[in-house]
Amino acid sequence: MANGQWYPPEWPERIRALAAGTLTPATPRRAATVMLLRDAGGVEVHMLRRRTSMKFAAGAYAYPGGGVDPRDDDRLVRWAGPTRAEWAERLGVPEGEAQAIVCAAVRETFEEAGVLLAGPTPDTVVDDTTGGRWQADRQALIDRDLSFAEFLANRGLVLRSDLLGAWARWITPEFEPRRYDTWFFVAALPAGQRTSDDSSEADRTVWIRPGRAAAEYDRGELTMMPPTIATLRTLAEYARVGDALGGATGRDLTPVLAQARMEEDELVLSWPGHDEFTKHIPTGKRESNGGASS
Repeated sequence: MANGQWYPPEWPERIRALAAGTLTPATPRRAATVMLLRDAGGVEVHMLRRRTSMKFAAGAYAYPGGGVDPRDDDRLVRWAGPTRAEWAERLGVPEGEAQAIVCAAVRETFEEAGVLLAGPTPDTVVDDTTGGRWQADRQALIDRDLSFAEFLANRGLVLRSDLLGAWARWITPEFEPRRYDTWFFVAALPAGQRTSDDSSEADRTVWIRPGRAAAEYDRGELTMMPPTIATLRTLAEYARVGDALGGATGRDLTPVLAQARMEEDELVLSWPGHDEFTKHIPTGKRESNGGASS
């Protein structure tokens, strides 16, 4: 391939099955991911390389993120920043779901990067998440032995929703067996905290300029899913973290969902509004010789 676009070899067969009506789309699971930013002579973003043993997007670079824990829908947590109603309007979901999605964003950042967007009061953030007790809590959250709402209550912490900015929303294509309805957020690395490189889902972590990461993707050196590279390209427009956080307010959260259609002797896979990801997949003789082309 000419770039680092993640493209599973089983997609053409699954696309045909979907078109033929023999594949029933899976229901997307709610998820959240966070583009954690810092100023280092320019904006840098924290990225993880997913372990090759992962069932979804193995070896691809991504941001900390994962599925929503339904236990966080109903139990109210101590909350700072925009109200749940305001988040519900911004994210396009009911209030309970909005809380759970924001909780997932903060929880996954803590689980995968060791960074916690919460503090003892509405205007503070914890300044150190290292040490045995913090690590034990991280592991309990990862194992789902502890809900995030319980974790916050046990620690007497306030979730700082004001430190998050909603950036984008992407839904995994209908022909994928593992589907996610994912909200992308931006957040700044809190003062005093540092990222951890011991994520259970990653074999490498990096701080990297969005423009550099995009260039390495373009050269085929970094593998990424379409939502990752698309959001990286938009981040590259900002010179400072504060500017990026300010820019989140006006971001369009209309869901992006891939579409597949037949055109003569090929399947065409596209993401509306993102022409660079369009794939033309031969359905006849050319497929056995060349595979998918971009």
